[in-house]
Amino acid sequence: MTKTIQTDLTIRPLRAADRLDWRALWTSYLDFYETTISEDVYETAFERLLSGEAGEFNCLLAEVDGTLVGLVHYLFHRHLWSIDDRCYLMDLYVKPDVGGSGAGRALIETVHRVAKENNIPCTYWMTQDFNYKGRILYDQVATKTPFIKYVKND
Repeated sequence: MTKTIQTDLTIRPLRAADRLDWRALWTSYLDFYETTISEDVYETAFERLLSGEAGEFNCLLAEVDGTLVGLVHYLFHRHLWSIDDRCYLMDLYVKPDVGGSGAGRALIETVHRVAKENNIPCTYWMTQDFNYKGRILYDQVATKTPFIKYVKND
């Protein structure tokens, strides 16, 4: 599944040895959205990402010259309005100093290619309205929908 996009940009799956770099990238992503998670969530998420089990999240990493610069988490799931499954792209993050390098686009395109290889024709994601830089890319690679998200907590 490793795919070289340019001579210096590689998209590859998460490996156990990536734990600290993955955590730093995901923490930066969470910081952008002004949220934090517990140590238990970090540990559980990492183990789930490596499990390879059906129904679990997956992770791809963007690497430039041996340095991890981005990540994407995604999940294949059932959809009751279609026979086809869907691919939910949950987290996408690229370090600000490599923004515009094509890493974000490469991560999205690789997730969508992997989904299609698994007979999943639709990849979708959400973002917050203040994510202006991300939305510039998203408007280029996908179609914005009119859905509004609601959340009900305890």
